[in-house]
Amino acid sequence: MMKRTRLYWLLVVTIGLVAGAHSIAAASAWDQPAATLAQQIADILGPGEVRLTFQNLSTIAPAEVPAIRKRLEQDLKSHGVIVSGADSASALRVTLSESASARLWVAEIAEGNHTQVTMVDLGPATPAHEPAARGMMLRSEAVITVNEPVLAAVEVAGRMVVLEPEEIVLYAPAADGWKQIQRVAARPSGALARDPRGVIVPAADGQGFAAWLSGTKCVGSASAGDANGEWEIECRPSDDPWPVAQPLDASAAGATPLRAFYNGTRDYFNGVVTPAIGIEPPAFYTAAAVPRPAGDAGLLIGGIDGLVQLAENGMLHSIAGTRDWGSDFAVLRSGCGAGTQMIAAGSGEALRDSLRAYELPALEAVPASAPLALNGTVTALWSAPDGKRAYAVVRNQANQYEVDRVTALCN
Repeated sequence: MMKRTRLYWLLVVTIGLVAGAHSIAAASAWDQPAATLAQQIADILGPGEVRLTFQNLSTIAPAEVPAIRKRLEQDLKSHGVIVSGADSASALRVTLSESASARLWVAEIAEGNHTQVTMVDLGPATPAHEPAARGMMLRSEAVITVNEPVLAAVEVAGRMVVLEPEEIVLYAPAADGWKQIQRVAARPSGALARDPRGVIVPAADGQGFAAWLSGTKCVGSASAGDANGEWEIECRPSDDPWPVAQPLDASAAGATPLRAFYNGTRDYFNGVVTPAIGIEPPAFYTAAAVPRPAGDAGLLIGGIDGLVQLAENGMLHSIAGTRDWGSDFAVLRSGCGAGTQMIAAGSGEALRDSLRAYELPALEAVPASAPLALNGTVTALWSAPDGKRAYAVVRNQANQYEVDRVTALCN
């Protein structure tokens, strides 16, 4: 009897030691990234309270996530950052994300209307974990980098047409990217606004473009070009409304974009739109047609007051979950999840901004992807004409302007 008892306790102790060693090994794998991320968060927030939300979009096993969160909370506490309830003015959202080549732990810190992003790169993923969680991933590709500010750009008829605050620039493909071949003045007169905006869209025949700046409209044609590859580009004064939102089915007969009148002295649209949508929208920076669960379309409006609202069935509804959106957003018909998402940048002027996809199943913007880190501040964001990709202008720390093509990868 004594031998059996001793053997029993020996087995218990051995199993406990093995389990404990496994737990310590699993925990230690996440100790360093948790400590690094906590330090970065504390450097931004400083001591105080914060509301924490946690999301796992990686192949890390769900059973390991509580331990990672606990480790992070402990490390934050050691820096004077206390995870509190819903009453805290500061919000922290941590996402464990992953791609085919890297793992990133991303922290989004929102203080009032200002959001900053920081992250830790854990290197390539190992195949030892469970399959990745369902979702989507944003990816970006630099198309062109220039020294002057970019308001908008479009790829059409084998050219890149870039809209600057006072000029239109035409680029042709070259061995090392894009080569400038033409530059045309686009502002006949008037003082340049502090934060100018612009819109550029391809012509219906795919052989040219139309562009709008404050008080100016320009048209360009490839078919009327010369032997040197330069296009015929003409700019004239105009107070015509700008196209601000493409219909969901732009190929349908009679489909026309929603147009709005731009207030050039204040850098926003004054709320007068055509065709009428049954309500009078507030003054806004951005608008986009979005599909609704019932099969109809709604108009998402980013107001100058920072509120994002949905115009639907003759009514305006506030959209929750958009407090940290910037002034621009874009539609992305990714085919992932619900099929269509909204891409939004963070609010404020972070040195390293990010983009994130959201879905609108009801009246709340629900994250559909991990944040996509960018090497600078997003200054403009718009959808491609077909909606299958978006474009972002990113001002980097060298004060250059990079046009990025943004697409989605479905998991």
